[in-house]
Amino acid sequence: MFPAKLIAIAKKEFKHLLRDKRLLFVVFFFPVLLLAVFGYAINFDVKHVKIAVLDRDHSRESREFVRKLSATAYFDVVSFLDSERQIDYVINSKEAQTVLTIPQGFGESLHRTDKKAVLQFVVDGVDGNTATIIINYERLFSARYSDELNASFLSRRGVPLDIETRFLFNPNLESSKFLLPGLIAMILIVTAMVTVSLSLVREKELGTEEQLRVSSISSFELITGKALPYVTVSMINAALVLIAGYLLFGIVVKGSWLLLTLSMLVFVTASISMGIFVSVIADSQQLAFQLSSLISLLPSVILSGFVFPIESMPRIIQYFAYLTPTTFFIKVLRGIILKGVGLEAFGMELIYLLVFPFFFFGISSLISMRKARNS
Repeated sequence: MFPAKLIAIAKKEFKHLLRDKRLLFVVFFFPVLLLAVFGYAINFDVKHVKIAVLDRDHSRESREFVRKLSATAYFDVVSFLDSERQIDYVINSKEAQTVLTIPQGFGESLHRTDKKAVLQFVVDGVDGNTATIIINYERLFSARYSDELNASFLSRRGVPLDIETRFLFNPNLESSKFLLPGLIAMILIVTAMVTVSLSLVREKELGTEEQLRVSSISSFELITGKALPYVTVSMINAALVLIAGYLLFGIVVKGSWLLLTLSMLVFVTASISMGIFVSVIADSQQLAFQLSSLISLLPSVILSGFVFPIESMPRIIQYFAYLTPTTFFIKVLRGIILKGVGLEAFGMELIYLLVFPFFFFGISSLISMRKARNS
């Protein structure tokens, strides 16, 4: 059972939250708005790539290759070129993002075993990320076209061949499915830290916190009592974000709802504890907002694996990545939501997450007690 003083502080904080209509609007509306904006804006899928074709072969096979290429959702044939001199022009003028060159003899080489069929793709490399995606699309399409030819060649000789490629967990390779769990984690930590730190620092500015300090309430009871309402509000927030993710992007939880709820509770508690730590060391709402945004937003976007894989970062940067709870929570979310796995896959991440609230609640209590003795 919770101590009576702790419950009294929690009730007082709940009433304060309910009276602040503007804060409630921001707390419940802003995360859903962020999810919608970021979910549609942050998308690494590249479709309808503008491609120009220089066909020097003019064979039935070359025309069939171009027809199948344009039939996909990823490539739009915008023009047919007559010479190599036109390649630089269509790339420089942005008329095309890539150019396919089919050499003479392409169709004949497809039916011969002693000659290799060669294709050339020229890609605009100004945007390295987009260029890499386009190259991967082209390689994947060419590989599938080659598999179809091999299957047709063997079937004509009575050799059965059935090639099937399956992508687990994200069959359509949609980047939104990969990014949304990280986006949910980022929204939760930002809103939790900013709201709790601003609310508590405002009390400090108004002087109501000092009235509590001179009472018989301990620093631990004060901090824990103030945290409970925000943990509750953040859990409601998490439910709203999950509902919005399902309605807007079709995100379905494949794993255990119980594990998801417990994981979110641990993560929200960790985020609240960090917000309380900021409120303890900050003396103004402006400073609290800046510190909360810096500690929550930047590491969540850059270091957590939300967008950029941690494994590709320099070793020393990888160590900094594990200083934010978002890094561990994203792995948990992707495991539960996308893969449907259990504790055996992310048990250690949950243990690491539990370290954050213990550490930040503890250090916040120590700082509060020192300030109370000095005042």
